[in-house]
Amino acid sequence: MAYTLGIDIGTYETKGVLVDLEGQVIAQAARAHKMLVPQPGWAEHRPEEDWWGDFVFVCQTLLNESGIDAQDIKAVACSAIGPCMLPVDADGAPLMNGVLYGVDGRAEAEVRELTARIGEATIIARCGNALTSQSVGPKILWLKNQRRDIYDRTAHVLTSTSFLVQRLTGEVVIDHYTAANFSPLYDVQTQSWVDDLADDILPLDKLPRLLWSHEIAGQVTSSAAAETGLAAGTPVTAGTIDAAAEAFSVGVDQPGDMMMMYGSTIFIILRAAAQVSDPRIWYAPWLFEGEHASMAGLATSGTLTHWFRDQFARDLPTETAFADLAREAAASPPGATGVLLLPYFSGERTPIHDVDAKGAFFGLNLTHTRGDMYRALIEGIAYGTRHVTDTFADLGQTPSRLLAVGGGTRNRLWLQATSDITGIDQLVCEKTTGASYGDAFMAALAIGAVRRGDIAAWNPVAETIRATPDAAYQKNYDLFRRLYEQTKDIAAELGS
Repeated sequence: MAYTLGIDIGTYETKGVLVDLEGQVIAQAARAHKMLVPQPGWAEHRPEEDWWGDFVFVCQTLLNESGIDAQDIKAVACSAIGPCMLPVDADGAPLMNGVLYGVDGRAEAEVRELTARIGEATIIARCGNALTSQSVGPKILWLKNQRRDIYDRTAHVLTSTSFLVQRLTGEVVIDHYTAANFSPLYDVQTQSWVDDLADDILPLDKLPRLLWSHEIAGQVTSSAAAETGLAAGTPVTAGTIDAAAEAFSVGVDQPGDMMMMYGSTIFIILRAAAQVSDPRIWYAPWLFEGEHASMAGLATSGTLTHWFRDQFARDLPTETAFADLAREAAASPPGATGVLLLPYFSGERTPIHDVDAKGAFFGLNLTHTRGDMYRALIEGIAYGTRHVTDTFADLGQTPSRLLAVGGGTRNRLWLQATSDITGIDQLVCEKTTGASYGDAFMAALAIGAVRRGDIAAWNPVAETIRATPDAAYQKNYDLFRRLYEQTKDIAAELGS
């Protein structure tokens, strides 16, 4: 028998799967970790514990529980949250915690300075994206400005996936899809590192070597084999960001295919027919040369449901709390009896790119219940999602089909409200394992064991969530948009 291994590092959990070459999941494992918020607007992980430590634990668990001989694992692929910023020394040792993706807004001053210096039009033309909290370049400049001692000791700047691949193989690489988030250091036209837009951020030889996601980066070293239980010499792909692997896991492969990932954040990827660059969304080369992707993401989504449970549902058993809250919310009608939620609890990413945006429940009175508030929370996330899908429509990028994936798909209220509010049907595949499953398929593809189209047989569509428009949703969506516009100045003045 032959198998592939996929492991994904998420914001709050690491997941792994062992899969045979027919796509059957042989074993699964997971391990939780925390997102650190050392101060408002910052978000970090511990790379040794949360990235490599989780990888080792999940890998060993999969091998032990499956009883599979490590020699029968023919390839490994990994993905992780991104884009992150991690400086490492010449030995590959982390010099600080990993700075997370767009939920970390510490480099807002650098974003403004670089945008003013280079010009937004030039940045978009060369890099495909405006500079935002999602961009790694400003975070490296923040490191130079604010942590000069660490910056001076930095041999390479990695992202989360690069760190895992480096630990497994000794190779310092990054895939093009992830690299496109390193603006203004990556040129989407030449698909190469550049420093002519800002030569003071970082010497280019401190950035990883560029590969496509399906390319083999290297082989498991003897030291990595001793830690993980994998066989030395096992091929390892370049990997990618978790959201891209998640999209791949449900068959986002043709132009017009869109993924909606229900996780700690909502993340959307559209496989585009051509490059579309607009400051409201993100662009990157897709996982394969000559292909394109448009992306968008909210800052807080599943994170909000956890926050609400922890703060307002302490009376409910942890194991049933979400189901109990969903039942309470189902008793509240569409529109949540007049309660609106702005889901900007960590600022907001697309399409408003406002690090000063604030979360808010609005419209509360003494008759409202916890169920009303939880329904408003779910609907607020869905309104934010519609703001994104409306933006895609404005750019002529309406999806031909939308595939839903992620742990949040188990929340039927959230899933249905999203279809009803956006007006878009959603397809749910048989396996909602997510990014780690996409990694396992990518590993099989990298060694020639499958073709790209085989993902449809590995993970067929199981059901369709039909959109049912409701007048209350349309009214509240309009009010949602107005509420943000009319309060954003107050939110900015409140500060952090």
